[in-house]
Amino acid sequence: MFDKMSEKLISNRSDLQFVPESYILPPGTRPGNTQVSVMEVIPVIDFQLLGTNRPQLIKQIIEASQEFGFFQLINHGVEDNLLHKVLDVANEFFEQPYEDKASMYSEDVEQSCRLYTSIDYNKEKVHFWRDNLRHPCHPLEQHIHFWPQKPPQYREVVGSYSVEARKLSILLLDLIGEGLGLESGFFGDELTEVQVMGINYYPPCPDPSLTLGLPKHSDVNLITLLLQGEEVHGLQVLKDGQWLAVEPVPNAFVVNIGHTLQIISNGKLGSAEHRVMTNEKVSRTTVGSFIHPSSNYLVEPAKALLDRDCSSSPLFRAFVYKDFVSTYVTNTHEGVPPLEPHKIQPRSI
Repeated sequence: MFDKMSEKLISNRSDLQFVPESYILPPGTRPGNTQVSVMEVIPVIDFQLLGTNRPQLIKQIIEASQEFGFFQLINHGVEDNLLHKVLDVANEFFEQPYEDKASMYSEDVEQSCRLYTSIDYNKEKVHFWRDNLRHPCHPLEQHIHFWPQKPPQYREVVGSYSVEARKLSILLLDLIGEGLGLESGFFGDELTEVQVMGINYYPPCPDPSLTLGLPKHSDVNLITLLLQGEEVHGLQVLKDGQWLAVEPVPNAFVVNIGHTLQIISNGKLGSAEHRVMTNEKVSRTTVGSFIHPSSNYLVEPAKALLDRDCSSSPLFRAFVYKDFVSTYVTNTHEGVPPLEPHKIQPRSI
């Protein structure tokens, strides 16, 4: 078991001098050596506006979510010390000997709390240069005892962080709902029932031009809060056909609109495609908090939006969330835009 896991986890293969063939992307999908623009234009929103100019804050969030599907959030109220702690403990987890990580390792995609490599190692044709620790974290008391016991401070630090990340995510959704004209409390109960923590580790790569940490994709969930550290670039967003690098901002969250929120907003907000680059010299660790509906939630454009604008027709048909997740995974792997099967085509006259 240990040897098998050790061979697959890319974080355990620090002695690699070349990119293994199974990680080399087909020529047309490799990132190559082309330098991309640093995305200085991505909105950086100051959350302190909440106390001084709430309408202006909401306006900035809605506009950023419409144009980019991404924005960075500063002065968000989550303590800097906690942000540093969670990145430190995430790094410490991946830098442990593989014996200390073995209990978390699983190739079963149905297992909710697990350590694995790439995306779906046994089924994919090409692997991606990342290891991932993923687990649910809400309600905390139902899940925390399944989390790693090493490092010893992992559960305390990540537990505290997950609670703060969830509070902020729900507040952002409430502000978005207000900006869209939805009733207060729309994003409650089943719609935001699930929170998943995804901790990514991207080790140094011998040749970043040949592989990716994660391929081009959009997130399936409602909203994502990503903590990406302060120094190492990696995240790139596709904007108007061009890849743009997201500049790390100290102690900021990268906020990402997911497909589910795009559907609920009836296309008023957008979920942008993004990918992750590797780095030749240094590792990169990110911590993502993902808010999902319950698996049986019926996702559809908000009726209040359609009722208010009588000329507006639904752009997407209703579906059960777990069914969407299933097709999303398959379509993303096959390069099919996941929203396409769910779009309602306008009637020809």
